[in-house]
Amino acid sequence: MVDFSQIKEHMEVIGADGVHVGTVDKVEGQRIKLTKSDSGAGVHEGHHHFISEGLVAGIEGDKVRLSANADVALTFEEEEGGSSTSDGQ
Repeated sequence: MVDFSQIKEHMEVIGADGVHVGTVDKVEGQRIKLTKSDSGAGVHEGHHHFISEGLVAGIEGDKVRLSANADVALTFEEEEGGSSTSDGQ
């Protein structure tokens, strides 16, 4: 279990493969809120996405490493209300 109190603003979030997923805006409850600049394109552009605590494998220096590769982790990102970004696709 990762100590979420160690996750700080501006830490990089990377997949298990080391690929950039996002940048921490802040922690809200048991989710990491990513900065808007990492929100993607199209309908996902310009708003925050969230990574659930269940995807966090560990903290390595100033990076939050996820248990899934970046391309897979992106399919598990959540919107503000908690729905998956892949809903409806």
